[in-house]
Amino acid sequence: MVTLTESAVKAVSRFIESSEKSIAGLRIKVDGGGCSGFQYGLKLEDKAAEGDLVKNIDGVTLLIDEASLPLLEGVTVDFLDGLDGSGFKFENPNATASCGCGKSFAA
Repeated sequence: MVTLTESAVKAVSRFIESSEKSIAGLRIKVDGGGCSGFQYGLKLEDKAAEGDLVKNIDGVTLLIDEASLPLLEGVTVDFLDGLDGSGFKFENPNATASCGCGKSFAA
């Protein structure tokens, strides 16, 4: 299952609170593409899709589609905020390779 760090939970909660529409949760998915073969995607959703795994982590609802679930098993999502910029970072134990940007991987 996916794990969110405390920093990621706080960041997602801020984004949800500042949204002008009702948010059902944060979709985490894996798509083909990126420089290593697969890339991560994050999006605030107003409703869950049929077949989604819906998981609550510290008050944040995650929505994960069936196809992405095996590729996200054991992934930790962190949020970094520093002088080099801010953004989400994924640590994936299933990745056999990843690119320098940290947003794509090979499985």
